[in-house]
Amino acid sequence: MRSLSKFAYAAVLAVGIFSGQPSLAGAEEAHGTFTLSHEVHWQGVVLRPGAYSFSVNTNGGLEFLTLRGTNGNTMTAMMPVTEFESPRQDAGSDQLVLVLRDGQRFVSSMDLPQYDMTLRFAVPRESAAK
Repeated sequence: MRSLSKFAYAAVLAVGIFSGQPSLAGAEEAHGTFTLSHEVHWQGVVLRPGAYSFSVNTNGGLEFLTLRGTNGNTMTAMMPVTEFESPRQDAGSDQLVLVLRDGQRFVSSMDLPQYDMTLRFAVPRESAAK
C-alpha cells in the first residue's frame, strides 16, 4: 500500500512539473473565481470561507481542477476530474452545486456553461435515518 501511495504522489508531482510547460496538451480550458460564505468539503479537501480562483487543465488526456485561495487565503489544492459532461440545456451562469450531508456542505458539481462543461464530484451518501 505504501508503494502505491508513493507512486500516486510521484504521478501528481510529475503532472505538477509538466503543467507549467506551455503546449497544446497543457492548455488551460477553463478558469474563474468564486467566493464561499461557508466551509465546504470538496473531494476530500476542506475549503474555508473566502475567495478562490480555479482552473481546469488537461495534461496528457487527464483533466485536473486546481483551486487557489486569493486575497490572503493561501489554500491551494489540485484534484483529478473524474466525471466531465456537457452542461444541461437550461444551465444559465457558472455555479457550484452544493449538497448537505450530516450538517456539512459538499460540492457535487461545478457548472461552467460558458466553457461548455459540467464537472461532477463525489459526495458522501446520506446517512440512514436512526
